[in-house]
Amino acid sequence: MKKIKLDIVGLSYSQTQSGAYALVLGEISGRRRLPIIIGGFEAQAIAIEIEKMTPSRPLTHDLFKTFAETFHIKIEEVIIYNLVDGIFYAKIIFNDGRKHTEIDARTSDAIALAVRFKAPVYTYEFILASAGIVIEGNDFVFLENIESAGGDPETRTAPDTTSYSSMTEEQLQETLAKALADEMYEKAARIRDEITRRKSS
Repeated sequence: MKKIKLDIVGLSYSQTQSGAYALVLGEISGRRRLPIIIGGFEAQAIAIEIEKMTPSRPLTHDLFKTFAETFHIKIEEVIIYNLVDGIFYAKIIFNDGRKHTEIDARTSDAIALAVRFKAPVYTYEFILASAGIVIEGNDFVFLENIESAGGDPETRTAPDTTSYSSMTEEQLQETLAKALADEMYEKAARIRDEITRRKSS
């Protein structure tokens, strides 16, 4: 079965599930996007590596990477290989220099490790065909639509971004540095989102 390579398009707050995030993957040579709902801890782990933030203490996925490298184990690729009742299934392909090994993993954990090992992420056509979304326009608008979708606008819990939008760039950088020092990585990710939004507008 032919594999389709994916890239991380972005992370967005999920308004359909409180405390969750939407990890958006996109096919490299097309316009289809694959939104996957993941937990806050896993979203934080992915965002920290993408944004090249340095936590004061290693997170679980960083510890796993150090452990694997110590014993000369390399992640070669991650494959999202199935979708059952709305749940994505993934496996990690390892190589220790002697043999290849496949292990099952939650998709969010697999991708958090893939970004640390700079390993490619793949899926299959039937998954993109059934769960993929074809976007028109740019990805930033697509991510905004995810943030604003789902739930009653009066009752859903939305991230507090209004205070960040009124800050100067210098204030944002100072607040970001403090959030990282205090290990408030979700807050740091929101500030980075605001900085990125300004650069792309």
